[in-house]
Amino acid sequence: MKVLVLNCGSSSIKYQLFDMTNTSVMAKGLVQRVGMAGSTIDYRKGDDGKKKVYESDILDHKIGIQKIFELLTPAKKQF
Repeated sequence: MKVLVLNCGSSSIKYQLFDMTNTSVMAKGLVQRVGMAGSTIDYRKGDDGKKKVYESDILDHKIGIQKIFELLTPAKKQF
């Protein structure tokens, strides 16, 4: 089973995706500047993966969570 944990603040969203079969972190990151100019999404695969930063217009938390799902779902196009 996989578990996605979200922590939504006023202008950010922290996230981690866990694989509960072995309690490992599959991915984690941070959406910053939600609703502001210069929004970014940090993405790191696993605990020791290299961080990638994507810039995107993220007008609200709903769009931010949709972008997180796009990053975590391989079949969907990444921005």
